[in-house]
Amino acid sequence: MKKRSFLKYLAALGLGSPLISAKAEAFSWDDLDWSSDDIWAQIRAGYKLKPDYINLENGYYCFLPEEILEKYIQHVRKVNYQGSYYMRTVKVEDKAKSAAKVAELVGADPEEVVLTRNTTESLDLIIQGFPWNPGDEAIYSNQDYGSMQTMFELTAKRRGIKTVRIDIPLHPESDEEIVEVYRKAITPKTKLMMVPHIVNITGHILPVRKIADMAHSHGVEVMLDGAHAVGHFTFNMHELDCDYYGSSLHKWLSVPLGCGMLFVKKDKIGKLEPMIAPFDLNLKTLDYLNNTGTHPAATDLAVLDAVDFQEKIGGKRKEERLRFIQRYWSDQVRDIPGIQVNTPKESHRSCGIANVGIEKMSPAEMAKTLMDKYRIFTVAIDGAGVRGCRISPNIYTTTGELDQFVAALKEMAS
Repeated sequence: MKKRSFLKYLAALGLGSPLISAKAEAFSWDDLDWSSDDIWAQIRAGYKLKPDYINLENGYYCFLPEEILEKYIQHVRKVNYQGSYYMRTVKVEDKAKSAAKVAELVGADPEEVVLTRNTTESLDLIIQGFPWNPGDEAIYSNQDYGSMQTMFELTAKRRGIKTVRIDIPLHPESDEEIVEVYRKAITPKTKLMMVPHIVNITGHILPVRKIADMAHSHGVEVMLDGAHAVGHFTFNMHELDCDYYGSSLHKWLSVPLGCGMLFVKKDKIGKLEPMIAPFDLNLKTLDYLNNTGTHPAATDLAVLDAVDFQEKIGGKRKEERLRFIQRYWSDQVRDIPGIQVNTPKESHRSCGIANVGIEKMSPAEMAKTLMDKYRIFTVAIDGAGVRGCRISPNIYTTTGELDQFVAALKEMAS
């Protein structure tokens, strides 16, 4: 495709630089070479990037492309303009539409998904609302997110349950090795197992369907932490066959800050108790668990825009790009003395996130050096057997920026 036609096509999609206003011609997706850096450079032009440093920490929160940001501001103005009228008329319906769109994106039924504020809230609703009896057991890993671990500890104090921790192998030889670690922790008293869909500190994607099948065969329910999954790589919720799932949409889906999702399998909804009393105690839907009072409605509206942006690019194309740029840098340093990549080497076990350490540096010192000397922003991880920096580029990241990162790692390790 010629460059001029290519730019017109992107303009039609609403992707890339807002300065492009040419009327688009009709092309099929196959007309574009999505492996080319040119198309991703044009998409990058749709982000307003701070020039002070290279941002390789999108895992906490990925700021919005300008297209979504402008629409979000419009939603803020709309809600502010209508005030209570909006909140008392269509707010509930609009939020339900956004939740249904997320359900469609992840392959769930609309009645199985509600919007929350983040993954922590979503999974807390399950952990605290689960019908525990004293002596029941719960399993989770030392590599799970800290707030979820402490919620289990709090529940143990409140409800008299026992928590059992396992360690996820950093470089497993097979799926079965991971499944076996969880299986060995199960006892007749085990009721719930929390499993990271993707480990937040290493980017390790687990074989969660195999874990779920094993757990269910022992009568154990499965709750997946998908904080970094939605908008990152493609999956179908029903094919995962988990019982509960939580994610943060302000990460890889680029929804404004403060938006998450909770999935509960249909036949499990009625067994959970709310942490906060619902508006109506007779509710039979998932909203029974999710009454947080008045909240920023404009964020809910922006969910539709974020999903639309995701679908313009294509979930699978985005996944392939994220996996490519992670492997682009990690494959270059994996076998260099003094550098330790803490993410499995098999391509299907990771996507955009990876973790790397410098043997002679603490993670904190490594992150500080990367920022102070090389102007590369990352986050240090030092715990649960992982020592290094989590590296989470995004679709706007260029191979040139990653070349600078690789050069910095080599220099730091030498």
